Amino acid sequence: MDWGTELWDQFEVLERHTQWGLDLLDKYVKFVKERVEVEQAYAKQLRSLVKKYLPKKPTKDDPEVKFSQQQSFVQLLQEVNDFAGQRELVAESLGVRVCLELAKYSHEMKQERKMHFQEGRRAQQQLENGFKQLESSKRKFERDCREAEKAAHTAERLDQDINATKADVEKAKQQAHLRNHMAEESKNEYAAQLQRFNRDQAHFYFSQMPQIFDKLQDMDERRATRLGAGYGLLAEAELQVVPIIGKCLEGMKVAAESVDAKNDSQVLIELHKSGFARPGDLEFEDFSQVMNRVPSDSSLGTPDSRPELRAASNRSRAKRWPFGKKNKTVVTEDFSHLPPEQQRKRLQQQLEERNRELQKEEDQREALKKMKDVYEKTPQMGDPASLEPRIAETLSNIERLKLEVQKYEAWLAEAESRVLSNRGDSLSRHTRPPDPPATAPPDSSSSSNNSGSQDNKESSEEPPSEEGQDTPIYTEFDEDFEEPASPIGQCVAIYHFEGSSEGTVSMSEGEDLSLMEEDKGDGWTRVRRKQGAEGYVPTSYLRVTLN
Repeated sequence: MDWGTELWDQFEVLERHTQWGLDLLDKYVKFVKERVEVEQAYAKQLRSLVKKYLPKKPTKDDPEVKFSQQQSFVQLLQEVNDFAGQRELVAESLGVRVCLELAKYSHEMKQERKMHFQEGRRAQQQLENGFKQLESSKRKFERDCREAEKAAHTAERLDQDINATKADVEKAKQQAHLRNHMAEESKNEYAAQLQRFNRDQAHFYFSQMPQIFDKLQDMDERRATRLGAGYGLLAEAELQVVPIIGKCLEGMKVAAESVDAKNDSQVLIELHKSGFARPGDLEFEDFSQVMNRVPSDSSLGTPDSRPELRAASNRSRAKRWPFGKKNKTVVTEDFSHLPPEQQRKRLQQQLEERNRELQKEEDQREALKKMKDVYEKTPQMGDPASLEPRIAETLSNIERLKLEVQKYEAWLAEAESRVLSNRGDSLSRHTRPPDPPATAPPDSSSSSNNSGSQDNKESSEEPPSEEGQDTPIYTEFDEDFEEPASPIGQCVAIYHFEGSSEGTVSMSEGEDLSLMEEDKGDGWTRVRRKQGAEGYVPTSYLRVTLN
């Protein structure tokens, strides 16, 4: 597991972690320098120094204590506090081999880190500039389509006006033709810009930034390894001059060798892995549908009569950049404010705590029952009635904890399903470069357009693979469909689907289906076949037309 794959959206976390690692390296160098001074002032000052650098009692949720580098540093300080004696030779050795060399190495690491993060920000800025150019070309395409539609409407009106001169009619037709040509050019420009942006975005998320993050991981692991070696130098210097305290120094060496750079990288992944899937490609938005109608179409309207274009143009866009400042979130009891992976871990911790409390209450209840039995058999030892309030309180706590355990188990199951779903989406997305968008409108009958548009849909919302359909997909699929209902639209199956799970229905490619219920955000749509079978199919396998 590497940072480029697992922490692709954690730019700020990696920035903080690498800075923390360099701060720890500088902290260690500073520690050794001060220790050299303290060595010359003998054991009392040495113990004072160790006390100064020993961290405060770590809290349970402090992430730094999970890293082997930090754990080794704390263990090393504890070992240093165990011995005292003549320290002049030790101070000289540490001053040269640790302070000077690690300070120089720290400076090199800082320069390398700065270079990598500058490269990442440049890549982000380039992608943002490409997105702005895409938006500009899309607005130009939309504007030209409106003008072409308006010119065509004017030409048709003059052509039907008996009072209009032939020259006016010809002029209006020429203007309509010119506007139509300009709209086609804008369309081609928008399609090319969209193709370029999707290619750049795929390169950004799946190649460029992962490479930068992998370089940062390699740099951080080299720093951690070098820091561990620096810990070892401290022990080696002691072993050269103080054989009598060899056991203590061996413990310091063990602490140094326990630094595990790979494990620390894995710890960072486990602490901050969000579980989100990467964003997919943008879809091609076609504004030329009305423009392409024949001049005799009496239903030709004005731009204001096309709300679907306004909705497509003004549709809110999800945040695509993982580098912006995070909005302040409200903490919820089910931790839904956290990313899926972190939510699952927090819920798991809460569930384990509740189970421990529940077991403690049950043990206490058993102890009170036994005590009550003893009191009943031997009244002189105590009054059994005096235990009733405590027994009742314990039973109340047990009931409360059982409800909380059930609640957290339900939340945990939901969180785990989200993690598995996002993990499946992330693994199946962009296994190859995305297909370029078609130049024709997405709703045309061309098979290339259908496949291009469908690829974009599948990249943003991939349905569960058919390999995992041996188990029920959602509990809401269990509802029966015996009550007759009127279709709310029609749809066509773009791909073949084998509905082997409970609540689903099979369909063949190209099959016409009746739309019974729209997608509620879970990736599934309820349809009815001509034979009468009814069930759920993946939304991304359909081309839907509402009534």
